Amino acid sequence: MGFLIYGGLEYEFEDRALAHLKVAAGMKLRRQECFFLSWADPARAGGGRVSLWISPNTPMVFRFSGSRAPELNTTWLSALSELSHTPRGLVMISEREAEAHSRQRVADHGER
Repeated sequence: MGFLIYGGLEYEFEDRALAHLKVAAGMKLRRQECFFLSWADPARAGGGRVSLWISPNTPMVFRFSGSRAPELNTTWLSALSELSHTPRGLVMISEREAEAHSRQRVADHGER
């Protein structure tokens, strides 16, 4: 498990999810965009949801527990990027949810 460190607080994420979050957030921040980042806390952490207002002016640290970078799933990255441009902001979804999101887009719009 790795950590997103933002505003002096640490938020725990699985390394593979954190790697995808790093790329998705980086794409927004390179364009100097502020955005909400939201995710559901697991039941073991008490459940509920977390939302952070992310600004390019606040340092963000991604600390991974593993020594090797995980392989990135372009479908997952595309889904995160697409979600980041909605009024809800960047909603951290699972890889499985991203795959389902992609399949639904193809079914709805004939997109790939």
